Amino acid sequence: MSDTWVLGQRGLRETLRTPDSLIPTLFIPVFFLVVNVGQAGKIFPSGTTPFLEGQNYAAFQLPSSLLLAASFGTAALYLVEDIEGGYFDKLRAAPVSRTSIVLGRLVAEGAKNLAITAVMVLLALPFGISIATGPLGFVLLLLLTAGWAVVFAGFMQLIALKTRSAAATNAGGLVFFPLLFLTPNFVPRDLLTRPMEIAATFNPVTYIMEAMRSFILEDWTWSRLGPGFAVVAVLGVVMVVLNVRMIRTYD
Repeated sequence: MSDTWVLGQRGLRETLRTPDSLIPTLFIPVFFLVVNVGQAGKIFPSGTTPFLEGQNYAAFQLPSSLLLAASFGTAALYLVEDIEGGYFDKLRAAPVSRTSIVLGRLVAEGAKNLAITAVMVLLALPFGISIATGPLGFVLLLLLTAGWAVVFAGFMQLIALKTRSAAATNAGGLVFFPLLFLTPNFVPRDLLTRPMEIAATFNPVTYIMEAMRSFILEDWTWSRLGPGFAVVAVLGVVMVVLNVRMIRTYD
């Protein structure tokens, strides 16, 4: 655990040394939030749209932007730099567990996303968005979003370990966009067309998004919250196992 913490601190220092890398992480999700609400906000007025639970459409769209921000992780790109610079080989030769090598950067990614998510939610509050589940719901919303950031960054690390290429790793990030849009992004799942509803049902990101919306719009609806945390937990275990196996067979 101490090795994980030391490597996590190193990852945080890398982020702090390149603060300009955080600009797209904040700007692009906020841009999508403003555009989506501007296009559809009047179609779904808060007073007559049941799924908004009395809030405005921005509250419904905020989880999409949070998920987008959580998928701008830089851990995999920093890993490519370590591979190209030889530091990764030194780590493998050192008496450091493979699990710590995997989790070190992911700890930093999770901590970074906690801060980014908190900033985005706090910026949204003055625009009429509230957290229906209160302060505890706010904390759990941060943890769920950071959990997805860690999972996504972990799968990006798999691409980095396999290709050892910054360009290929960057291209791998584009996988997220179909996952995001094959969800109940603009309306609840039961209002989607049948083909889209089927696609959203099989998309694990859907359950994370619905859990995040539940924190904001509903009052402790565990039938929505439970699946979201379960998806993050299962994917997290799979991601760590695959990363450790990849490093052990790394040539």
